[in-house]
Amino acid sequence: MYQVTSPKAEDFINHEEILDTLAYAEKNKNNIELINQILEKARLRKGLSHREALVLLDCDIPEKNQEIFQLAEQIKKDFYGNRIVMFAPLYLSNYCVNGCVYCPYHTTNTHIVRKKLTQEEIRREVIALQDMGHKRLALETGEDPVNNPIEYVLESIKTIYSIKHKNGAIRRVNVNIAATTVENYRKLKDAGIGTYILFQETYHKESYEKLHPTGPKHDYAYHTEAMDRAMEGGIDDVGIGVLFGLELYRYEFAGLLMHAEHLEAVYGVGPHTISVPRIRRADDIDPDTFDNGIDDDTFAKLVACIRISVPYTGMIVSTRESQKCRERLLHLGVSQISGGSRTSVGGYVEPELPEDNSAQFDVSDTRSLDEVVNWLMKSGYIPSFCTACYREGRTGDRFMSLCKSGQIQNCCHPNALMTLQEYLEDYASTDTKAIGEQLIRQEIHNVPNEKVREIVLKNLEQIKQGQRDFRF
Repeated sequence: MYQVTSPKAEDFINHEEILDTLAYAEKNKNNIELINQILEKARLRKGLSHREALVLLDCDIPEKNQEIFQLAEQIKKDFYGNRIVMFAPLYLSNYCVNGCVYCPYHTTNTHIVRKKLTQEEIRREVIALQDMGHKRLALETGEDPVNNPIEYVLESIKTIYSIKHKNGAIRRVNVNIAATTVENYRKLKDAGIGTYILFQETYHKESYEKLHPTGPKHDYAYHTEAMDRAMEGGIDDVGIGVLFGLELYRYEFAGLLMHAEHLEAVYGVGPHTISVPRIRRADDIDPDTFDNGIDDDTFAKLVACIRISVPYTGMIVSTRESQKCRERLLHLGVSQISGGSRTSVGGYVEPELPEDNSAQFDVSDTRSLDEVVNWLMKSGYIPSFCTACYREGRTGDRFMSLCKSGQIQNCCHPNALMTLQEYLEDYASTDTKAIGEQLIRQEIHNVPNEKVREIVLKNLEQIKQGQRDFRF
């Protein structure tokens, strides 16, 4: 069995092991006896190794693929119920010194409008997000040590947490910034961030270096080992992901799971979230120039196999994807989505004109947050604005132990209902509020603990009377 606990990138993302895994999966994709054994293991809800998972991904036996999709959907229900966590990205700056060929922020793009928000502009953006109903943000910046130093990010986090507008408050700030030092990760931890997010883009080292020809991001090892430094800096909730379309998806799938296995083996806790973005059109980026794109059916199977392989890990799909695609993926494993998103700098207060484009990518799902919430509830989901685990210190291995034991249901389901009630009272349209009130009346009976149910009912009434913030 392949096991590596070294924090060196070339050890835990081992190229030869991935190639061997790809060959093994190709050889066994129709081995029905082995596939049945892997599915039996998967039904234990303990996860799969990268090698086992790739056999399922490669499987082309129709009835077994149906089993894979059904199992993924059941595992999603077992661990996450019908809750969907809501968030929005907040772009602070698109100044960047890297040369990434798939991103319009690359330093050689001379016609994109470069912007950096002041603290007052951040305040206005946050109020606009609060007025939508958002409680959880993901901060985004380009990598630029002059324009976007760590001090700017830390000041911005402090600003965001300080803003109380009407009944609005941002309760969790996740951070998606470039790989940095242990010291800087400690500063982010002290600033009270939720999850540190960093996409690998591609785990294939040779491709990675070609796709990042210039700038500090060119250093594959430094980038790939970022989560180890984040853990050393005290951040125990980390989010990983790849940008599908840059390299062969089977290679990326294996690398993604090997990274998760490494974090679990070394730190006792795997990634808090896995994101699965696909490359999208942007200012000077044409996705058709990349020849590793994946269709919707392949994408759906990737999500299903990730859900089976890491049942305790949250999965994120953003507004890069269409409503139709996101609806399919919600069934198969996705537990977090964005809503009402803008990928431009300052885009929430004042939508940009085409000639002022500062966006990182084109959004496919352009609906407002209220429209997304309405759609989710009509589809039988509970939109959740809960941040209680982060605020109560249930992060890292503490969160995972609750999740693995099933006790998380006693936290997440009640808090989802209560934060949804907050949203309905403060921000929802008339139609959305009516649908939500009916959904809450139905769902309150699914709170498994009678004492917890009584507390929830009491809090729901207090929320209706104007009280807010029961440590969600």
